[in-house]
Amino acid sequence: MRVCSEEALSSKIFIQFIALILRSRIYTALKDKCEKMLKKPNYMTVPAALKELEKIVMIRHLDGFYRLDHAVTATQKTILDEFGLSEGSVRNQAKEIGKTLQDRTDKD
Repeated sequence: MRVCSEEALSSKIFIQFIALILRSRIYTALKDKCEKMLKKPNYMTVPAALKELEKIVMIRHLDGFYRLDHAVTATQKTILDEFGLSEGSVRNQAKEIGKTLQDRTDKD
């Protein structure tokens, strides 16, 4: 396992366990969504869905504020919908994160 201590090994196994639970939840959610759809799109696998959601990125603009780099795509909306999230909730979270980051940079 490439760890130096028994405690590090336990921590690593615990994190892998949590990751497996999350992956399983994503898998079952995407599987349920596929059953509701007429055809199974390529992006409804766990690796493809995660890769698609990784494209939701915030960047710092010239005015110093952090904003979403691109609009949320239809594919991302479909994936997020299965987890009870919408484009609006993603935008609101991005605004909150942007405000928090802005406040921290103002304090420094």
